[in-house]
Amino acid sequence: MRRDVFQAIADPTRRDIIGLVSHQTLNVNELAENFDMSRPAVSKHLKILRECGLLKIQKKGRERYCHADLEKLGEIAIWVHQYRRFWNTSLDKLEEALKEDQNNKPQ
Repeated sequence: MRRDVFQAIADPTRRDIIGLVSHQTLNVNELAENFDMSRPAVSKHLKILRECGLLKIQKKGRERYCHADLEKLGEIAIWVHQYRRFWNTSLDKLEEALKEDQNNKPQ
């Protein structure tokens, strides 16, 4: 199954994981301690993040360390930007209409 960055951020647990590993590299056990769920459940979230390209897992001895690779979040920024332009334009038009309506009201 091909996953994308939008699937990764769709879940609040995965967003929290991204937030944690964006500040520091953590091993899987340290990461799992931050969540009230089983370690296998956390591992499933890590797998999705890795498949989406937002997480790198590096083996050192018996430990697996997770660190963020946030370059893919640029795809979300691009997507959001097009809607930001739409909403800014729409809200500007609404503001103009409200000002015009206010100016046309009898005093």
